Amino acid sequence: MKLLSSILFLLFSVFSFSQTKVKDTITRRAAIGFIQNGNAVSYKPETPPLIPIAGAPKPSYSYLWELGDGHYSKEAAPKHVYKKKGVYTTRLAVTNNYDNGKPPATRPKKVAVNDVTDPNYKDIASIADQNGFALIKNCDPIPEQEMVVVVSYQNLENYVSSGKLYLFYNEKQFKHNNFELSDFRTYAGEREVKENLVASVNDLNDSNTFMASAEGNFKPKKYRNTTTEEDLDASLLDADKTYNNVSVLEFYDANPGETRNVFYTFKTTPEMIKDTSATVTMRGIFVPNRSYKNHKIKNLEMEIVTSHDPNKMGSNGRFMNYRLVRFKRVNFKTRFQNNGEGPARKIRLETDIPDMFDKKTFQIESMYPECPICPKGEEPTVSCLDTIIKQKQIIFTFKNIYLPGTEQKNVQEKDSTKGFVKYSMKFGEDFHKVKTKSRTSIIFDKNEPIITNYATTRFMPGISIGAKAGYNFYPDLEKSTSYFVGATISPFKSYRFYWQAEWVNALNQYNSAVSVSNEINTNANGTRQLIRTTTTTENKNINWEIPVLIRYNINNYIGIGAGIQANVNVSSEQNQNMKRDIFEGDKENFLISSNTTSNTAKNSFTDIKTGLLFDLTAGFARIGPSLGARYVINFEQHFNYFQVYGIWKF
Repeated sequence: MKLLSSILFLLFSVFSFSQTKVKDTITRRAAIGFIQNGNAVSYKPETPPLIPIAGAPKPSYSYLWELGDGHYSKEAAPKHVYKKKGVYTTRLAVTNNYDNGKPPATRPKKVAVNDVTDPNYKDIASIADQNGFALIKNCDPIPEQEMVVVVSYQNLENYVSSGKLYLFYNEKQFKHNNFELSDFRTYAGEREVKENLVASVNDLNDSNTFMASAEGNFKPKKYRNTTTEEDLDASLLDADKTYNNVSVLEFYDANPGETRNVFYTFKTTPEMIKDTSATVTMRGIFVPNRSYKNHKIKNLEMEIVTSHDPNKMGSNGRFMNYRLVRFKRVNFKTRFQNNGEGPARKIRLETDIPDMFDKKTFQIESMYPECPICPKGEEPTVSCLDTIIKQKQIIFTFKNIYLPGTEQKNVQEKDSTKGFVKYSMKFGEDFHKVKTKSRTSIIFDKNEPIITNYATTRFMPGISIGAKAGYNFYPDLEKSTSYFVGATISPFKSYRFYWQAEWVNALNQYNSAVSVSNEINTNANGTRQLIRTTTTTENKNINWEIPVLIRYNINNYIGIGAGIQANVNVSSEQNQNMKRDIFEGDKENFLISSNTTSNTAKNSFTDIKTGLLFDLTAGFARIGPSLGARYVINFEQHFNYFQVYGIWKF
């Protein structure tokens, strides 16, 4: 017996071990390699092999180099000339595109510059074409992975300025926070501050406002008043209502034309939204001079992804309030990347359009490559975007463009191989509260199409409160009357199936069956008498009906439902009348005497009945007034009843 038990235990242990999935603990790593010649450093990443995804384009890496002096590069192997001697900490963020593994982890590397031998130093590139304020990311967010956001700002004034930078993150519309701020790195003396998001305005002397130089030589730098005024308080208040978190930095002594970069490292949370068609945002606010309220705002849009696929479709219509969206526009964005060995001259995007959107309200918000809309009725000879609206699709065609390929010779900047179309639409006249989904087929020149993910739109459940009143018919009870009023709660304007709960307060009155008993009696004189006793019981009660049912709207006007119901006797009053008649003889020959007695009993919460119900409504099934009929089958005999009512759902 012991031997048999040992064998069974061993087999069970082996089977259990074989069924246990061993967690892969191997972390892929990338290293920072470099060749240095004085203050000129050539960087080269040392990356692990890529893991192709079956059916996907060729995998590749993209890079974001943080070079330790405020500069950054997205080239694969950048060369950088440092301006001064010093020790610089270089960081590298590697993104794996079309790859089946996690992004390689990297460690910062210190580079010591002891000699300035190369004079070809180039300052940080101007961002004047972006109005002096830009936000970029190294990748789209994936749950439980790191990402880097670069906030760039430039002093476009002709005087030295000191101001503020705000970066808002974690939108309040989501149940959980999507990001944790792990670290931020500054290279121009920016300082983190805490404030209540109320900008202060200081009165300055127009003619004699000076500040000492940060270089320590006390050379005066003159400031002047800004003529443009905007409502910074309103912008900060709106951002505070939209986002849970904010990082605030003060910067000092930005010279005219000077560009600076701040680097933020975020880690996405395990609770991050998993909807791959959802769009999340961060918002930056740049105050060029903190003494005034002129400012600039940039929103950084990011699509949630499960892998880094540059060909993607997203929408901002994840959780919409159905009561408020009729006249609002829903934004869609289709992104694409040319992964070929040569440039793409023509790109065709065949995008599904759900029926509930009004294609007449379609408009293009932005695009890249940026080009005009193609003229109608003629073949274009210049770069343009052609749009064809069909019954189920909108077809975008970039014509006569030049979009480099990632495998093309001498293409170092991966972002130059990417493009997008962003467009918006309103809902149609009669749109229902249903989820929609659409995707895009992307065709580069004459290559096979690439199919994107589905972009979905969803509505929040919302709450609909209803008022209800009516009458109950009890066919098995004598002289019954039953009036009621109540309230209902259900999701707002559901399309087909939905749950509904109710509470009804009913005033009921009915008579129990009349009982009559006859008795023959002989009195002392030997005379026979008939004694008849008639008992009548009248019942009055206040009854709570608590139904829970699932309903189905057949169309806009007719709905059906079924469910369960509890009837609670909140208070009851029973009046019993007993009438005693005495007749002479064995029959009703002569009435000798008659008297009546009554008895009243009151109780509370004495009875609970349960049952099933079946329901039909006609009118405005989803919202507004309607009439209904219901049959309730109680599990206790004699209490089945019909109900007719009117209801108004708000």
